[in-house]
Amino acid sequence: MSIHQKLFSEIKSPAKDLFYIRNDPDDKRMGEFVQWNEEYYDNSDIIIIGCPQDIGVRRNKGRPGTANGPVEIRRSLYRFPVPENLRDKLVVDIGDINTDMNLEEIHQILMDTALKILKDGKQLIVLGGGNDISYPDCKALSEISDDMLVFNIDSHFDVREDERTHSGTPYRQLLEEEFIHPPKFYELANKKIANSPAHDEYLRRKGVNIYNLSELRKNGISKTIEGILSGEKADSIFWGFDMDSVRAVDAPGVSAPYPVGLTAEEICEIAVIAGNDNRSRVLEISELNPRFDVDSRTSKLAAMIILYFMNG
Repeated sequence: MSIHQKLFSEIKSPAKDLFYIRNDPDDKRMGEFVQWNEEYYDNSDIIIIGCPQDIGVRRNKGRPGTANGPVEIRRSLYRFPVPENLRDKLVVDIGDINTDMNLEEIHQILMDTALKILKDGKQLIVLGGGNDISYPDCKALSEISDDMLVFNIDSHFDVREDERTHSGTPYRQLLEEEFIHPPKFYELANKKIANSPAHDEYLRRKGVNIYNLSELRKNGISKTIEGILSGEKADSIFWGFDMDSVRAVDAPGVSAPYPVGLTAEEICEIAVIAGNDNRSRVLEISELNPRFDVDSRTSKLAAMIILYFMNG
């Protein structure tokens, strides 16, 4: 079996009924634009893949439900009109990786799959799932990048030290295993009150860059991030968007909601900046929990983040 065949043998194709069809030539929708057959893979520009599991969230004593995140993101995403700047690109949704196993095995499959896609020169969008997927996703990019820049847009630092991998450990794993270079790692939009002082101290001791929500707003979100990007020499960029970074009124369907956070407009603003940098290789959406969503508000916001990113 070739590597190409092996890639698709471990992936389940997305349900066809998620691909919304309007049949209006003047109003083409994403469900009519995104391809899902593997025959389109070789010529694709952007690949979408899902990791539908919440094992890491449950290990971290969070509320389960993120396993259904990918399907609801797709349901919302494929109803949107096709952005103008995306029309000359080929986007392929290859489906979901096999999650019928333990978390460590899931991470290995996701890492192998992401690495194959990135080696093939594709831009990758990963639909979670818990934030534990940042470990295999970021590790995969580090395998092909000599100078990787990493952004974690999140209420939490996710640098817990624990015996088992879970949704609170990915960035500590990446730092300790030296897949991330601390000066190239940016923790954005976190809340001091939602993180242990010991974790803050750990990151600062490592030399990681921390811009909490208050600092970002004080200095200007766009100004801060664009300043980082213009000053950083990197060949690849990883963007991790944890949906709990957004305030609960705009994103109620998450694993750990907070009444204070980024607004929907602010996180979309970050997505635009990410999409406008041609070094961006991986966009990851995590912690969307449809069990607690209201009127698909959170899945629609996740879809908008993806669209703003791709439109760049």
